[in-house]
Amino acid sequence: MKKNVFKILIRADAAFAHTHMKAGILLPQVTEHATKENLLYIAKEAEKEGLDSAWVFERLLWPLKPQTPYVATPDGSLPTEYQNVLDPLETLTYIAGNTTKISLGTCLIDMLFHNPVVLARRFATLDVLSGGRVIAGLGIGWSKDEYEVSGVPYKQRGARADEFLQALKRIWTDDVVEFKGQFYNIPASKIGPKPVQKPHPPVLLGGFSPKVFSRIVNYADGWLPIAGVGPLEQLEQAVSGLREGARKAGKDPSKVRVFVLSYPTVMDSPSPNQQQRWPMTGTIDQIGSDIERIKAIDGVDHIIFGYAFSSVGRDVKKMIEITKQLVRFAR
Repeated sequence: MKKNVFKILIRADAAFAHTHMKAGILLPQVTEHATKENLLYIAKEAEKEGLDSAWVFERLLWPLKPQTPYVATPDGSLPTEYQNVLDPLETLTYIAGNTTKISLGTCLIDMLFHNPVVLARRFATLDVLSGGRVIAGLGIGWSKDEYEVSGVPYKQRGARADEFLQALKRIWTDDVVEFKGQFYNIPASKIGPKPVQKPHPPVLLGGFSPKVFSRIVNYADGWLPIAGVGPLEQLEQAVSGLREGARKAGKDPSKVRVFVLSYPTVMDSPSPNQQQRWPMTGTIDQIGSDIERIKAIDGVDHIIFGYAFSSVGRDVKKMIEITKQLVRFAR
């Protein structure tokens, strides 16, 4: 079983580019609806329906007076869903013990809020307990309040992230780990467990900037953008630019995996102006056309459906029902 799961995780992009896109679902980990019953229902139904992955994210605080405005709301206020968020890795460990095949991903964990040794061991432990099903999606965060409570300076976070990723991979792969950097130091030590996946679980990075793309090419295995924050043309151009950057750096572009996170908003009636319609918003067929367009992007091999910020996220049966209708466009 472990061998087969591993083969699924690492099969070449070329084998299914433009013909098949994997699909995952964001688990119900927010608000009072984040119960073990709802988590298990979604995870088991997703696995039964042939979905490829289940995902969680990280949020530490819902500050009453945030220092950093939230970019996705007109007034900069944070979604109330962030007031109650289950911890990502503990949640995935619970899911790992109740599933057998589905991959388990984070979208995202803000790496700089953690010590690299501690986070590496937590991911590796989950990879061992799940039989090699982990996908490590990481970001650098944006909330100054969360940086403050984590005791990490907000400045130099890019340089700190570069060093963190180097340390993370060394911890996962080196028999004796020794690391000396500007921000992190690890004395010569044996650090276990090591992940089941070799050389390590796939590392995906979030963000949307040239610096992020450079970081992906140098230190990661793929990109995890959000579809719907802008026109799909932007996503197409960005993926093309990322792959070209990999090519120029001497890295096989087909090895740079792209997982697209989406938050579908399903409407009963079609949008009257297709040209001005926001991506992943509209009827099932309209959203389906967006999914097919995303699938056609060379390099994208996975789409994730999330409902955390809509009323659908309060109804687990509705989550599965809508996902079943949408996933057929990815196949």
